[in-house]
Amino acid sequence: MFSDALTAKARRLLKACEAQGVMLATAESCTGGLIAALLTEIPGSSAVFDRGFVTYSNAAKQAQLGVPAALIKRHGAVSAPVARAMAEGALKHGRAQIAVSVTGVAGPGGGTKEKPVGLVYIAVAGGKATHVEECRFKGDRSAIRLSAVKKALDLIMARSFRSS
Repeated sequence: MFSDALTAKARRLLKACEAQGVMLATAESCTGGLIAALLTEIPGSSAVFDRGFVTYSNAAKQAQLGVPAALIKRHGAVSAPVARAMAEGALKHGRAQIAVSVTGVAGPGGGTKEKPVGLVYIAVAGGKATHVEECRFKGDRSAIRLSAVKKALDLIMARSFRSS
């Protein structure tokens, strides 16, 4: 289902979580649960993977993660503030110490001049501060979603396991 390289990256992340004794959660919109699927593809992932929230609709972001409706209205679902709220909400609504969120426009439709297809925000919460990164991915819907998955894993490792 996933490339060997991406699976190996996920395996390294899970080992890092296990070594540090931390649980991981995901809050996904445009990736539709692909990060959670990748992590749970690996045997033994239940030792460190707490849960995955797939919050594709704005109502789901509000109900499952506690993202304020006013925040979505003010900034749009595809925004840094909403990505931050999603990741922090995953921490509040689970047992994890690290959470990653992804929200974006995977296409082929739905893009605007201000928020084009390929615009994705990824947030990593846990520790001292939540880090949010704006990404611009190219390609078709599948390529954009897989690029977001890869980048999310990279950001978790970089922000949570710097010495690893």
